[in-house]
Amino acid sequence: MAKIWTAGLAIIGDEILSGRTQDRNIAQVATWLNAQGIRLADVRVVPDVEERIIEALDVLRSSYDYCFTTGGIGPTHDDITVDAIAKALGVPVVIHPDARAILERYYADKGGLNEGRLRMARVPEGAELIPNRMSGAPGIKLGNLFLMAGVPHITAGMLDALTGTLEGGRPLVSVTVGAFAPESEVADLLRQAEQSADGISIGSYPFFKEGRVGSNFVVRSEDEQRARAVADDLAIKLAEVGYDPVEGGI
Repeated sequence: MAKIWTAGLAIIGDEILSGRTQDRNIAQVATWLNAQGIRLADVRVVPDVEERIIEALDVLRSSYDYCFTTGGIGPTHDDITVDAIAKALGVPVVIHPDARAILERYYADKGGLNEGRLRMARVPEGAELIPNRMSGAPGIKLGNLFLMAGVPHITAGMLDALTGTLEGGRPLVSVTVGAFAPESEVADLLRQAEQSADGISIGSYPFFKEGRVGSNFVVRSEDEQRARAVADDLAIKLAEVGYDPVEGGI
């Protein structure tokens, strides 16, 4: 059986836990990872507390092939992700010369490099940089750890810079069939469909539209033909029991 590559993600920031900021990085990181043939297997949301960050990272980096973080690498006092990771790895925090040079160029016409901005050149010793074409301050990679900004469009740029650089397997393909069918009434059909072929998983996502209850059924597999075959057969079975299946979902 082919290896399944996995990743964990730590979303770091008090603002996420307080509800003041709504996270958008989980979805975009998961989508990007799938395109690299890597499955997002675990997500932790942790506050700006060193001990909590270390605890989450110790679990994620040891449990999965890759560990990503978003948040906590900015210029302010509460951006402590670099310090937490350095402590977890038992290495000092240093100023990366390339990061400093990047920031000096970026801020040359923006008031120069002050103490706060220089914080964004700090890395755990031995780290490499992830390019950031959006705002200058680079991300950080060290072993299987990838530290990225929390601002979604900057995160997206860092992911783009990493595209094609990580080892992975085959991306999961999703095929959706929708119907105005309560999932509780078709649970046996779903179970039979999932068991009909190896390497298939089916997610059921209920909704309420037009005053009616329905569900979208998402068939996932690394094999696109297999996923489509199972989805087609599921659609036939739904029609046989009186529902009108819609390819692509409702």
